[in-house]
Amino acid sequence: MKKFYGIEIESPLMLGTAQYPSPSILISCFNKSKASVATVSLRRESSTSQSGNNFWSIIKKLNVRILPNTAGCHTVKEAITTAHMAREIFSTKWIKLEVIGEEDTLQPDVFGLVEASKILSDEGFEVFPYTTEDLVVAEKLLNAGCKVLMPWGSPIGSGQGLNNIFGLKALRSHFPEIPMVIDAGIGVPSHATKAMELGFDAVLLNTAVAKARDPIMMAEAFSYAILSGSLGKKADPMEPREMAVPSTPIFGKAFLDYDQ
Repeated sequence: MKKFYGIEIESPLMLGTAQYPSPSILISCFNKSKASVATVSLRRESSTSQSGNNFWSIIKKLNVRILPNTAGCHTVKEAITTAHMAREIFSTKWIKLEVIGEEDTLQPDVFGLVEASKILSDEGFEVFPYTTEDLVVAEKLLNAGCKVLMPWGSPIGSGQGLNNIFGLKALRSHFPEIPMVIDAGIGVPSHATKAMELGFDAVLLNTAVAKARDPIMMAEAFSYAILSGSLGKKADPMEPREMAVPSTPIFGKAFLDYDQ
C-alpha cells in the first residue's frame, strides 16, 4: 500500500464519524469495518462545550488515525481558519481540505482548493484535497504541495457510486505514484470494491454506513468489499474481450467420426 505523507495505514478504508444513531453504534461500526482512519468535522468538536468534549473522548477510544476536515467551508479564508483550528484541537498536520463551490452537488471549488492547498502546504499542513477527477486540477494541486489526491466518486451523500469511470481511470493512470483516495458518493460495498479494482489506494465513506438500516452489518460488509477489491487488483485480472473465448481447450476433446 502507498504511504500517505510517509504513514502506512493498516486498512484502506477511511470512515466518517457523522450521522450515526448512537455513540455505541459508531464505535461498533469502526470495529467491524476495521477502518484505520476517522474523518472528523471541526463543526462537531468544541474545546469548551461538554458535547464536544464527549465526542472527542469517543473518537480517541477508536484508536485510529484522525483526519480532520474543513467540511462546509465555501471560501479559502474559511477553510484555512478551520484547518488552523483543527490542527490545534486534534494535534495533527493532516487535513482533509474541502472548499465547496456549488450548493446542489457540493462540487468543490477547484480554484479556491488550489489556492488554499498552496497556503496550507507552505504552512506545514499535509493536505488531502477533496477534488474532482480533472487532470489539470490534479496537476495544479500537486504543484501546490499536495502529495495525496481525493477525487470524488459522485456528489457527497448521493450514493451514486463512481459516476465517471473513464475520468477516474485516466487520473489513476496519469499519476501512478500518487496516493489516491476515492471520496464521496459511495453507496454500497460494490462501489468500494470497484474503486479498489481500479487501482485506488483507499476509499473514504460515511453516509453509506451511518444511514444503513443496520450500520454495523454494513460496516462489516465494507470491510470485506475493500479486501475483495484490493486482492482482485493485486491478482492482475484478465482484460475484457469483445468475443467469447472457450474456457475448455480443444486438445483432448472427443470427436465423433460420422464416416464410419
